[in-house]
Amino acid sequence: MSITYREERLTAPEYIDFLKRTNLGSQYPKERFRERIERLVKNVSISLVARDDNRKIVGVLFGLTDFAYWLYVTDLGVDREYEGQGIGRTLMKKAHEIAGGEQDIAVYLIANEDAIPFYEKLGMKLADDVMQYNKIQWTDFTVE
Repeated sequence: MSITYREERLTAPEYIDFLKRTNLGSQYPKERFRERIERLVKNVSISLVARDDNRKIVGVLFGLTDFAYWLYVTDLGVDREYEGQGIGRTLMKKAHEIAGGEQDIAVYLIANEDAIPFYEKLGMKLADDVMQYNKIQWTDFTVE
């Protein structure tokens, strides 16, 4: 089975369906979930999608970039049935290239604690120079 990668805008229902098959769905607050996912899929700078031979979405990376200095990865998820096949690594590499390449573009993200080993394998390091302003109302839930 082969995996294809391409820039593609997903609809909110497509993305929500994908979230149900990943560990990524627990990163979102319950408040105004569907409305916010609509805005996410519509406005993100980079929308990369990995699909299998049957066109099933098996991986997604969303990122915000200025195409000059930085890329902030907001979402990176892989279908649980497809983990360990290099899909996440390939999505990260392709997003970095689209944003402008590793010679020009620094990559930032907020990693789920369980995903830290994955990002470390990609050569990323925990940073201590990131500032945060967060007044978001946050009720944990899992997309089902």
